[in-house]
Amino acid sequence: MNDILSIAPRDKAEILAQALPYIRKFHGKTMVIKYGGNAMTDPALQADFAEDVVLLKLVGINPVVVHGGGPQIETALNRLGKKGEFIQGMRVTDAETMEVVEWVLAGEVQQDIVGLINQAGGKAVGLTGRDGGLIRAQKLKLTDSKDPSIQHDLGQVGDIVAIDPSVVKALQDDAFIPVISPIGFGEDNESYNINADVVASKLATVLQAEKLMLLTNTPGVLDKSGQLLTDLTAREIDALFEDGTISGGMLPKISGALDAAKAGVNAVHIIDGRVPHAMLLEILTEQAYGTMIRSH
Repeated sequence: MNDILSIAPRDKAEILAQALPYIRKFHGKTMVIKYGGNAMTDPALQADFAEDVVLLKLVGINPVVVHGGGPQIETALNRLGKKGEFIQGMRVTDAETMEVVEWVLAGEVQQDIVGLINQAGGKAVGLTGRDGGLIRAQKLKLTDSKDPSIQHDLGQVGDIVAIDPSVVKALQDDAFIPVISPIGFGEDNESYNINADVVASKLATVLQAEKLMLLTNTPGVLDKSGQLLTDLTAREIDALFEDGTISGGMLPKISGALDAAKAGVNAVHIIDGRVPHAMLLEILTEQAYGTMIRSH
């Protein structure tokens, strides 16, 4: 903060002027932001995120926030004496766990985010997949990674069937900022827990978003020597999958991002959410603060 106060007024004006071409370029465009990781649990980074989202809205960009909440769900389950079970990195969600997932995501976590954005001067509204028929889902079928003849039952873990963005567009038109919990609903009104990265990627595609921003706990996509790859095409990402450079926990995140880029989202950004105001730095400056995947 002292560093900012020491900047001369003329220099501050120059910084704002340099952001102007980016503001002009993205005015009126939609940006879907997957909010998770440290940015979601560190109070200072939470405040930075809320301020960034409000600033984007005020300069005419339309942010849509999709949030996760894995650590918060785990904490709630532990309080109830229930141990989380995972298969191939995915949470097994029985009926009791689904109840916890719903009240943690759609209650505690979502309302915290809505409150932070409103406190920063925005007008946020919380949604789940039920609201306005936003996310229709079905039971996810998970094939065993080693034996394709085996399918694992993950309970109420969902796969997206369709997204109806009408409620999101209506809120955007009224100057609200949608904050979406990754919970879908099925044919029989049952609830499904859906991977937040998948929801963000599919929503960005359906909304024909200009950008999809994924806040993570990593600098971005790294090559085999640990160097940050700042600018990649969809074709280059495919090659990184094939040679094993992208593996482990980054696989589902990058897969969804790649699908969005191939389906017409102009750019997908994988950003280090541990950097204060990383989102603004990525959007409104030339400096790369993560990995950008271009659609072409």
